[in-house]
Amino acid sequence: MRRLRACLGAAAAVGLAAAATTALAAPSASGATARLSDRWYAAAPYLMPLDNDPPDAAAIMDATGLKSFQLAFVLAPDGGGCTPTWGGKTPVSSDTAVESVIDTIRAKGGDVSVSIGGYGGTKLGQACADPAATAAAYQQVITKYDLHAIDFDLEEPEYENAAAVHNEIGAAKILQQNNPDLYVSVTTAGTADGTGWFGKQMLLEAKSQGFTPNNFSIMPFDGGFDGGAASQIDALTDFNRILQSTFGWDEATAYAHEGFSGMNGRSDTGEFFTQDDFRTVLDFATSHHMDRFTFWSLNRDRQCSPPDNGGRTSGTCSSVPQESWDFAKFSVTFAGATPPTEPTDPTPPAGTECKPAWDPATAYTGGSEVSYGGHNWKAKWWTQNETPGASPWGPWEDEGAC
Repeated sequence: MRRLRACLGAAAAVGLAAAATTALAAPSASGATARLSDRWYAAAPYLMPLDNDPPDAAAIMDATGLKSFQLAFVLAPDGGGCTPTWGGKTPVSSDTAVESVIDTIRAKGGDVSVSIGGYGGTKLGQACADPAATAAAYQQVITKYDLHAIDFDLEEPEYENAAAVHNEIGAAKILQQNNPDLYVSVTTAGTADGTGWFGKQMLLEAKSQGFTPNNFSIMPFDGGFDGGAASQIDALTDFNRILQSTFGWDEATAYAHEGFSGMNGRSDTGEFFTQDDFRTVLDFATSHHMDRFTFWSLNRDRQCSPPDNGGRTSGTCSSVPQESWDFAKFSVTFAGATPPTEPTDPTPPAGTECKPAWDPATAYTGGSEVSYGGHNWKAKWWTQNETPGASPWGPWEDEGAC
């Protein structure tokens, strides 16, 4: 899962009544800060503050209304040891760069969560001796940045290590007990049937330790999700059944502890998740009162040049046609806020209806018309599985917004 991260740096108001009330935290190196509602921490998209050409968080906030960010990733030191670092390199204890980003966000009324783990690198659960030592290392991060939220991103290769997962889940439980009102999410790999064997073992470990986070989130991308939103919703539905059977919850309780963590644009394995896909999953998440809706990542929430990035996946752009921060606006909507309403395209003439949706499995002849990404497109010649707008010299002619 999330192989790119290892390579490059390791109804919307539904459920708002259940969001936590605000509270004031104790002073820290980053200063006292107001706690946001749980819904904002649940909506926080991932941001790498030190890698992958970090975007300006303040500019994103101004453009979208976003208030929350999921900063990634805290790991064990590359040289070994049980102390927290950013990406295995920068000790949290001496950090000033990430702290400056946090201060900027908080000065504008926002806040952050910190994500630990991710794909690749050595996790503290692997390096520390037991749950208590692992929790002590993470407590340094919470104290340093005065955190109100934390994310345990448990995936390959760590979640294949039973001892490491035991340490991570045990640490999460200790942190939850020792930090009142701490919002805790657990993120793991998604598969077409919800989550795989290792993900299920992680859930059983949580059950055995009597640990219940705010949510268990799956990442339905990187294998088996070529159907876009439809296949992701199938996976979320199946994962709900897994949560029910594991913890003895009914369907509604399982959804209240379930989250979605998507990947915007082109995934590491060449799947595509467009703005329309995100909108569809968002509607599903809100209508089922799911607890979390996030994505990887804000570093990628901008258009490549050319838009398809030459058929490659990037850590700094989405590889699909978009306006900057299109995907962040879905997080804002999930949190219950209203994104700015500036149109990203000229208003189409009255009566301009969208043609049938483009289907990558269909062969189109010259003159065929389809819709994709809010525009109508006409085929210039025979084509199949070539995304409209992916290349200015491709087989599709843009007929304008619809």
